Amino acid sequence: MVLSFRGEFNQKVDTKGRVSVPADFRAVLADGDPRCPEVPLPRMVVLHGPHLKNCLHVYTIEAMAEIEEGIRKLPRGSAERKRASRMILGKSWDTEIDKDGRIVLPQRLRQQIGLENEAVMVAMGDYFEIWNAATYDEVEAAETAEWLEDQPEDFDPLSLIDPPGDGG
Repeated sequence: MVLSFRGEFNQKVDTKGRVSVPADFRAVLADGDPRCPEVPLPRMVVLHGPHLKNCLHVYTIEAMAEIEEGIRKLPRGSAERKRASRMILGKSWDTEIDKDGRIVLPQRLRQQIGLENEAVMVAMGDYFEIWNAATYDEVEAAETAEWLEDQPEDFDPLSLIDPPGDGG
């Protein structure tokens, strides 16, 4: 069974851009890195760019390989393949977690999302997002409040998914 990212973690960012990756997330990254456990420091792929607006997306090595395979299936020379390649492959950055469980986010990536003192790492199942904490609080609260206004008062988010074994 493939592990998935779960949870939401606030992490300090130092002046050099170092930020700790939560242990729960490191376990998923290691599970999705074919060279682990032989090499104990898992790698990850950080996706950035204007299409992501306020956050960065972080994928395991295996998850990014699946995305790359999807791009390779697009017709060579097509506008879709060029666009996907530029926006995904061209806007990705590979890094490795250090022995202290941290990564160093380059200044250009920190600037893109306005990251200074505190980051929020938010699980999205097969990837996680890195946000400036204040931006995340503002955006997530507004989006959730707006969406919940359209839901019944006794709304249960589990009603959005099929129960296990339902098949459809």
